[in-house]
Amino acid sequence: MTLPKLVLIGRPNVGKSSLFNRICKKRLSIVHEQEGVTRDLLRAKSSFFQKPFEVIDSGGIDPNSDVPFKELIEKQAKLGALEADVLILVVDGKVGPTLMDKKVAKYLFSLDKPIVLAVNKIDSEKDNSALFDFYSLGLEKKVAVSALHNSGIDDLLELALEDFPQVEEREEEIKHPRVTLLGRPNVGKSTLFNHLINEERSIVSEIAGTTRDQIDMMIQREDKSYTFIDTAGIVRKNKEKNVIEKFSRVRTERALDSADLCLLLINVEEGLTTQEKKILSMIEMRKKGCIIILNKWDLVRGHKMEHTLRQMREQNPLLKDLPILVISAKTKRNIDQVFPLIDKVYSSLAPKLSTGQLNKFIERVMQINHPPMIKGKRLRVYYMTQVGSFPPSFVLFVNYPHLFCPAYKRYLIKNLKEEFDLRGAFISFFIRGKKQELAFQNSKEN
Repeated sequence: MTLPKLVLIGRPNVGKSSLFNRICKKRLSIVHEQEGVTRDLLRAKSSFFQKPFEVIDSGGIDPNSDVPFKELIEKQAKLGALEADVLILVVDGKVGPTLMDKKVAKYLFSLDKPIVLAVNKIDSEKDNSALFDFYSLGLEKKVAVSALHNSGIDDLLELALEDFPQVEEREEEIKHPRVTLLGRPNVGKSTLFNHLINEERSIVSEIAGTTRDQIDMMIQREDKSYTFIDTAGIVRKNKEKNVIEKFSRVRTERALDSADLCLLLINVEEGLTTQEKKILSMIEMRKKGCIIILNKWDLVRGHKMEHTLRQMREQNPLLKDLPILVISAKTKRNIDQVFPLIDKVYSSLAPKLSTGQLNKFIERVMQINHPPMIKGKRLRVYYMTQVGSFPPSFVLFVNYPHLFCPAYKRYLIKNLKEEFDLRGAFISFFIRGKKQELAFQNSKEN
């Protein structure tokens, strides 16, 4: 089912992002008094009395402002307006109608779409008279709201959705890969994101830190669904210049939490830096799938791609078990190979391995390399079974759990990935001793 799209539009600093967060009931958009914080289109799904819809936040339209990327921000806002089913013009009730409000309203009239005027910052009953000041904009549907105090939101949604039917039951969304793009600032995340979704949804600039919010987009490709999430570049905490960059980092971490797998972009000229190692640790800690994308190959001269890949793996043991793809987001080189790799890693996150397969595996690899003797005792693995997916999770029943040393764990995981082609997945092992094995067997019998 195609959801109706409500697009919030208006000049800067009228409270669009605060209203967006209220409507979707989540703090998804960064809210700050500084002008020009929202740059890209932000999307969220919500519902109102069994009427599901999609709400879209946009950057402020003001050609006279001094904010960076003002032309690109306005272009994004107008793209959002073009795809809207209902336009919500947000204005500042405390300031009153401005010349820019009138210009935006005139542009919206030209689109010939339903428009609702949301007069924001009506924080008390005595402010309601401000609503009459906006009759000059020529809009019939208008409502006083306060994003700060969460008032008038239901009235706004009732007006915006009055022509759309209620939906008794919603079809369950088929599970599909959620892919987050991660990396340092200016490694090409937004350029790659735009190519993957085949639309200019993220503002692209040579200036580091252009993307601030997380930008989600679901697409269909060859009868398969994918959700891609563009994020702000991750910098060291002590390098964050202001509270907006701090909020951006928090949003990026949330995007990582919600993802199934990540594309970690690395500037191929600079290689794996300390910051990328920290990002890899974040991914491993959360047990997300991971694909390494070496970007900006168009800038490399005098090197062969296969030599660069081999050198990267040899110099960085962290990358040995992860799939690596060399691309140029700028020239679109090898971008068509991203989707098959995502499909492969996604399937690796949910393998279906029988206990018989796993026990044959564990018996063979332990014969090749016996566990070390520790204080006169040697580890024995009685059997192994899969207990979960996303990430792939396994239980090993052993004689003494304390004999399962980290080095041997790494050995088993490495061979498990090779045996069942699980590259790109971070695997979880749970170790159980003799008594726990007996309890596990009894629970299965009962």
